Amino acid sequence: MTTAQIFPTYEPTMKALCERDERVVVLTAENRAAIRGLPPILGQRFIDTGITEQTMIGVAAGLALRGRRPVAHALATFITLRAFEFIRDDLGIPKLPAVLVGGVPGFLSDANGPTHQAIDDVSLMRGIPNMQVVCPADEAELAQALVQLVECDCPTYVRHIAMTPGFPHKHPFELGKAEVLMEGDEIGILTYGFLSRHCYAAAEKLVAAGKSVRLVHVPTLKPLDEAAVLKTLETCRTTFTIEDHFLTGGLFSIVAELMAKRGRMARVVPFALEERWFLPTLLPQVLEHEGFTADKLVERITAALPS
Repeated sequence: MTTAQIFPTYEPTMKALCERDERVVVLTAENRAAIRGLPPILGQRFIDTGITEQTMIGVAAGLALRGRRPVAHALATFITLRAFEFIRDDLGIPKLPAVLVGGVPGFLSDANGPTHQAIDDVSLMRGIPNMQVVCPADEAELAQALVQLVECDCPTYVRHIAMTPGFPHKHPFELGKAEVLMEGDEIGILTYGFLSRHCYAAAEKLVAAGKSVRLVHVPTLKPLDEAAVLKTLETCRTTFTIEDHFLTGGLFSIVAELMAKRGRMARVVPFALEERWFLPTLLPQVLEHEGFTADKLVERITAALPS
């Protein structure tokens, strides 16, 4: 399937992949929101295990061992937390090909409380051997990623984003590659997922105010585009990591680990959740309360710049 053949939304792309490749099997743990139209089309290649994420991962591993390419769906917090041991032991250690799709990740779980807030999923999944971690900015990029991920000979966790594009992409998704959206040398912004749209809007406001901004969307957190991240750290006077995730284990930790590994020093300011969950309310209010709207980001970035 070429880039031109990719549908701009998730379900049609999933359907096209299944039609093209009989190895692809779709699984869900009673989380059909993104794939409601597939059961009558796929028949026995659509498996709903019910609210049993551990069982779903075990089934996915068995299918992968038999040469299939399973794509498993569940809420992000449950597929990563409830099934963690199964993912680690059944998929990560033997390096079996499976795509794990986490629904309503990060702030997108908005009105739900701590038990349903997947703000530690990146930390959990990137710590598993052989696991890839992908966080698209929108549904179109998710669809592009899916085409590549089902071909990978290793497991991948991907955050499901059911949103239209929030900024003009510079190039299609490529596994292991970051997307440089703006070039500058004063303020560096590293981000991923749906927050990239809010960072883009904030960067535009900062540029309009006379600031020089380098904005980098990092859809692949593992494997990481180290060159793009290091260039941002080396080029910009202050770099900000912005994410809907706990401070520990997310992008800020990834950047800090990279700096230590490469022996680099830079001024990095993280915007993340520090040892707390976010306010359970509707998404616009979550972003406002937690300080992740474009206007709030501009205020926070400006205040954090050295005088």
